[in-house]
Amino acid sequence: MVEANLKGRGAVRRAVDGDPREVLADLGVRPRRRMGQHFLIDARVAARQVAHAQIRPSEVVLEIGPGLGVLTRLLAERAKRVVAIEADRRFAEYLRRTLPDVEVISGDALKVEWPPFDVMASNLPYQISSPLTFRLLEHAFDRAILMYQWEFARRMRAKPGTADYSRLTVGVYRRAACEILERVPRNAFHPQPKVDSAIVSLVPRPAPFPVSDPDRFDAVVDALFAHRRKTVENGLRLGWQLFAPSREALEAVLPHIPDRTRRVGELSPEDIARIADALRMAKG
Repeated sequence: MVEANLKGRGAVRRAVDGDPREVLADLGVRPRRRMGQHFLIDARVAARQVAHAQIRPSEVVLEIGPGLGVLTRLLAERAKRVVAIEADRRFAEYLRRTLPDVEVISGDALKVEWPPFDVMASNLPYQISSPLTFRLLEHAFDRAILMYQWEFARRMRAKPGTADYSRLTVGVYRRAACEILERVPRNAFHPQPKVDSAIVSLVPRPAPFPVSDPDRFDAVVDALFAHRRKTVENGLRLGWQLFAPSREALEAVLPHIPDRTRRVGELSPEDIARIADALRMAKG
């Protein structure tokens, strides 16, 4: 028991002053790659990420996947309150010991209830980047400063007609202003991932184009990008269940659909909005 307590106190000291790799060694913990555990070990990157967040003393910050708390400690120095959601119970318990002023929720960030918050600042687990981003964009918040895989960040900012252009691009563009703030080399993490990362800013805003029915717009996006290499009319036929009561209802309005002979990957979000508006007649 004495040895365990000494080991725990050593980990706490290293958490404040040392290398996260040494903390892992002290705790006898190996990162779980299946959970996307790549720990930020470059304190300069963490400091820049917090600086980008511009956290005010009156704000509540939500962090997803805090791990060893390298970012969490910096957030706690600035925010009124920090809530951290950690799926790995080993790290959730460690954070409760070392950061008693931080509220730690142990659980899956895609399933547990999120508290109200002003800012999200996180180094996201890679494998939940897409569903977590869409969940975030359905919440009320002021801004988010998030770490993603570089390729994922490129998809968020892609242009129509490019290989990176996707459902993610359109979904983010409709809901938020998105900016890639900096590229982060893979050697800033342990264990080192196979790709670089990026710090991305998301700021919610109204859609920059008319959207008469957001749910129908999203359904059309889902239907079209499930078949992005096909023409619009063929993509709509294959996904008609998402937005029309029957195939016949779709076929009745299909001649009136704009851009129906174009490839899905060439459409701008504004083009898709016009298609979604034209499809409202298929609900009849």
